[in-house]
Amino acid sequence: MKLTIASLAAPSLMIGALFAAAPAAAKDLTVHMKTSGQGGMMVFEPSFIKAQPGDVIHFIPTNPSHNAETIPTMLPDGVAPSSGLMNKEFVLPVTKPGIYGIKCKPHYAMGMVAVVQVGNGPSANLAAAKAVKVPGLAGKRMAAALAQAK
Repeated sequence: MKLTIASLAAPSLMIGALFAAAPAAAKDLTVHMKTSGQGGMMVFEPSFIKAQPGDVIHFIPTNPSHNAETIPTMLPDGVAPSSGLMNKEFVLPVTKPGIYGIKCKPHYAMGMVAVVQVGNGPSANLAAAKAVKVPGLAGKRMAAALAQAK
């Protein structure tokens, strides 16, 4: 067998092409559930999270009496609602592109909401998410978070 520069380079080029075509690794993203933060009282920080399908968002309580759960009327089609326990980490794997509305159940009316946008947009359910009636301060904070979705 005759070896040439081209025959030696071909396998390494193929291996390089395989790695270049591989999808980006999923990321773990962290959101803190706070009684007081930069956005005021009863907040998720950050309150707007940009993610990609396959990413996992970890909602971490930094103070007692918080939970995180999805808002059933603010989810991409086919995504089932889910909720975390009080004072426990809530892990949200995001698989479908779209808007995911998040709330802290005991502090929802006090404005403790967040938005996760999955994918590069535009999100198919953005208009529907904006149409959901959200009470009190939560409505103002939700509108501000949804305004960041592109």
